[in-house]
Amino acid sequence: MPDLSTHLWYSITSLGAAGMTLPLAFAIALWLAVGYTWRMAAGWLVLLGAAIGVVTVTKLAFLGWGVGVRELDFTGVSGHAMLSTAVYPVALFLVLLPARPKLRLLGVVLGLAAGIAVGLSRVVLSAHSPSEAITGCLVGALAALVFVRIAWNVEPGRLSAWPVTASLMVLAVAMHGVHVPTQRWVTHIALKVSGHDRPFIRAKWRAVRDVRPATAPLSQTLNTLQSPHSLDA
Repeated sequence: MPDLSTHLWYSITSLGAAGMTLPLAFAIALWLAVGYTWRMAAGWLVLLGAAIGVVTVTKLAFLGWGVGVRELDFTGVSGHAMLSTAVYPVALFLVLLPARPKLRLLGVVLGLAAGIAVGLSRVVLSAHSPSEAITGCLVGALAALVFVRIAWNVEPGRLSAWPVTASLMVLAVAMHGVHVPTQRWVTHIALKVSGHDRPFIRAKWRAVRDVRPATAPLSQTLNTLQSPHSLDA
């Protein structure tokens, strides 16, 4: 692993937080609707929504029923890795639409690299296993690349790069550090749907095969899930 400070790893991982990436995703959709068509905007949101659905389903399956892959230490797709790998390539693609195709492609590659860095940070900070971070990057990259392929040949002159760039940068700065309790929400849904009183916990799940939901008080469990080292997204 790269020898970086813990503070820097936390700074990198914060780039994948839902409080920052989801507003950027909606801003991208708004610009697509204004500069191109609502169909393009809807297409982007559908692809991102499908990727979010994959993350949510895998998390619900583990938290509610203990469904995972012990051999790979897999308990759910990393939301941080997925969101960053999906949103940043498309954001840079949108900004660089007026540029030459080579620069546009470079922007997509840099966006993917940013997402991979976020995925790596999740492993370094023990928030996710390698398998969870890798699948998050793959799901996010697939959503981004499918959209880029669909939108690659659109007329590039409809949006000026400067207002798009400025708006996305201002939004990123304003939303940096904003916390959205996605893991808490998913946990509540998992418990309600499964009928269990406590969610399944990674450590206990890995230790035994006939695992039961955690016996810790629910409030303590949810507080743990919200810590920087939790599975949150």
